[in-house]
Amino acid sequence: MTAITLRNIPPKLQEVIRKRARTDGLSLNKTVLRMLEEAAGQRTTGPELHHDLDHLAGTWSAEEAADFDAAFAEQRRVDHEVWPGGLSPVSAA
Repeated sequence: MTAITLRNIPPKLQEVIRKRARTDGLSLNKTVLRMLEEAAGQRTTGPELHHDLDHLAGTWSAEEAADFDAAFAEQRRVDHEVWPGGLSPVSAA
């Protein structure tokens, strides 16, 4: 791999890099590499996306979707003793 030397890094940027390295528990080098990857769109922050179930998306017919909804209708019923406000966790979100 190629080595690159950075000079004249502004003090505020140095502090941002050092703080992130401490927070993430990484070396300064690894932190700068991650920050460069993120800035260049080569690395995403947040949860990693998986595509292993993509082939299933949109494969149900309208009838299959209606059957699924009917099968889960009882589970979506609000038990007012548990949820006195009448909101289920799904509808409150």
